[in-house]
Amino acid sequence: MSEEVSNTPTRQVLLQRIYLKDASVEVPQAPQVFTRQWNPQLDVQVGTTTVALGNDIHQVMLTVTVTAKLGEETGFLVEVHQAGIFQVAGFAAESDLQAILAGYCPGVVFPFAREAVADLIQRSGFPPVLLQPINFEALYVEHLARSRAQNAQGAAAVGSTVQ
Repeated sequence: MSEEVSNTPTRQVLLQRIYLKDASVEVPQAPQVFTRQWNPQLDVQVGTTTVALGNDIHQVMLTVTVTAKLGEETGFLVEVHQAGIFQVAGFAAESDLQAILAGYCPGVVFPFAREAVADLIQRSGFPPVLLQPINFEALYVEHLARSRAQNAQGAAAVGSTVQ
């Protein structure tokens, strides 16, 4: 019996480092904001960016911005840029690599960003804000479906153009 050797590269996703790249807090109405009834409208924005660093190494960064509004006034604004460095190897198809970088890796980084945001908000004198988990993989699949639909509409519009 002979052993078969596979030429398929081993797929690996290795977390190399998690770090807080940037963080900021603004409390423009301080100290008066602490004397008012606290019932804010929260707006949470999350964005991701990826940068190839070479040799199968990628930086995946989440930008999380939380704004608390009291009517038209801003109670606080917290922004965190939390990043992770990942070694991603063995993914021959670009689509597989993108799925890892846009779906899996942000999910690894997000708990650290959520903790940084919560800590900054509490250290600013406000009640804790617990950001809910985000399914980045589902968001990536949704993004792909939207892109395909837009491309199909664009192709149909070009195909129906009369010259």
